[in-house]
Amino acid sequence: MPKQEEGSMPEQNTEVLLEAAEMSIFPRISLKPEVTEYLKSVFLNKEVLAAVGHQEADCRFQKLLTCLSHPPSYTCVRISTHLAPLEEIRHKLGEELKKQMCSSSAQDVSIQILPHPRITDVLLLPVDGPRAVEQLSSEVVVGAQCGSAVLRGAHVFAPGILASSKYMKAGDVVSVFSDLEGRCTRGMTSFQGKKVFVGNGVAEMDRSSIFCTDEPARGVGVRMVEPLYRSPSFDGVLPSLAFLQNLPSVVVGHVLGPRPGERILDMCAAPGGKTCHIAALMKDQGEVVALDRIRNKIDRIRQNAQMLHLHSVKAYCFNSTQAVSGDSAQENEGPPFPPESFDRVLLDAPCSGLGQRPNMGSTWSLKEICSYPPLQRKLFHAAMRLLKKGGVLVYSTCTVTLAENEEQVAWALETFPCLTLQPQEPHIGAEGMPGAGLSPEQLRLLQRFSPELSWDQAETTTPLQCRADGDTIGFFIAKFLKN
Repeated sequence: MPKQEEGSMPEQNTEVLLEAAEMSIFPRISLKPEVTEYLKSVFLNKEVLAAVGHQEADCRFQKLLTCLSHPPSYTCVRISTHLAPLEEIRHKLGEELKKQMCSSSAQDVSIQILPHPRITDVLLLPVDGPRAVEQLSSEVVVGAQCGSAVLRGAHVFAPGILASSKYMKAGDVVSVFSDLEGRCTRGMTSFQGKKVFVGNGVAEMDRSSIFCTDEPARGVGVRMVEPLYRSPSFDGVLPSLAFLQNLPSVVVGHVLGPRPGERILDMCAAPGGKTCHIAALMKDQGEVVALDRIRNKIDRIRQNAQMLHLHSVKAYCFNSTQAVSGDSAQENEGPPFPPESFDRVLLDAPCSGLGQRPNMGSTWSLKEICSYPPLQRKLFHAAMRLLKKGGVLVYSTCTVTLAENEEQVAWALETFPCLTLQPQEPHIGAEGMPGAGLSPEQLRLLQRFSPELSWDQAETTTPLQCRADGDTIGFFIAKFLKN
C-alpha cells in the first residue's frame, strides 16, 4: 500500500489533532489516500456541514480516524440467559477468570464484571490499557488482523506471524509489532516498514517451526504476557454460557424482537453469533434459518448452536440472493423458500467493515470499498420477497459509510412503498447521519453507533456503564415494517 503522506489531509485543524493525540497511542487508521478522501467527503457532506458546521464535522472525522485504530475500553460478553440467570453466570465467570489470572501469576486478581444497565443479557469487563510496557530488542511482526486480535486479549497464533529474529527459540521473550500497511513478507528476519508495538510475549515455537515446515504451523506462536491492553482470555471459559460479541451486534437481536414460535431468517449468518442470540431470545421455540455462502462457515454456525444448547437453528450453505423460490407451493425444508415464508428477517449485510475496532490499517482500494451497495440491494430485494406482510426486517452493517447505511434506507423506502421505518428498542446509539436526504424524524428512527462522538470520554474516569454505549465499534441498524 502506498505510504500515506502527512500532507494528504489538507485543512487539518491543529487544535483537533492535538486533542486527538492526547487520547491516542497509535497512529490514525492507515488507509489508501483515495479512501481517506472518500470518507472525508462522507463525514463533511453538505447536510452534516449545515447541521454542525465545518469545524465540528472535521473534528468528528479526525476523531473517527484515530479511534478506529484503538480498541474499545471494555470487553462485551453476551450471556446465555436461556440456560441460567445472569447473576449466576456473572458469579461463575468471575470465579473462572480469577483462576485464569492466578495461574498467569498476575498480582491483582480482582476483576470487575458489570451488568449493562439496559441490556439484560450483557456483561461488561473493563480493559486495562494502554499500559506502560517496555519494548525489547527481539521482535516478532504479525499481520494487522492478528495485531488487532492481540489488542482485544488474544495470544499470537502461528499463522499470523510474518517475521521474527533469525535465531528465535521457544521460551524467548519478544516484542510483538503489527504491520500497518501489509508490506512485511512472510519469513523476514527484520522489518523496517510502518509497524506499531502491541506488547510483549513468550515465544512458544522456534522460528524454524513457524517458517521452515511443509505443513502450515498451527497453535499459539507467542503467548502474550505483557500486552499493551490487558483483557481476559475467554478461550475455553464457560463456552455454553458466555459468548464474546460486540455490543451493537447484541443490540441487533433485541431490535429484531423475535418471539417464541416464529420463523425467522438470518440471511448472512456466519459465524452465527446473531443467529444464536435470536434463537435464545425466542427461548429456543420456533425456527431460525441461517444462510451463508461458505460451507465451513455453516459448520461454525452449527457448532456455535450446539455449544449454546440451541435446537431451533437450521443452517444451510446457500446464496441468499437466490433464496426465493418461484414455486409458492414448494414444501422443501431448506432453501430456496416460497415468498412470504418468514415472520422476521435479519439482513446483517456484507459490508466494507470500516467500523471495526481496533483496525490499524486497510489496504483496500476505493473500488473495493464501493463494491458492496449493489450486493446489499440484491439481498434486500430477496429479503422483501421472503418476508410476510406485517413482518419485520432489520438491516445492519459494521461500517460507517453513507452509501451502505442511510443511503440504502432512503433507497429502500423509495423502492418499496410498503415499508415504514420503526422505532428501535433498545436505542442506545446515535441517530442516523445527515447526507442521504432523510428527514430528521427518519434519522431519529435509525441507530448509528458512532465512537467518534464520545472519543473524548473513552479513556477517562467516566464509569464504564456510562461510557459503554458510546465506546463501541462503528455500526448501523435500521428496522422496517412491511405493511
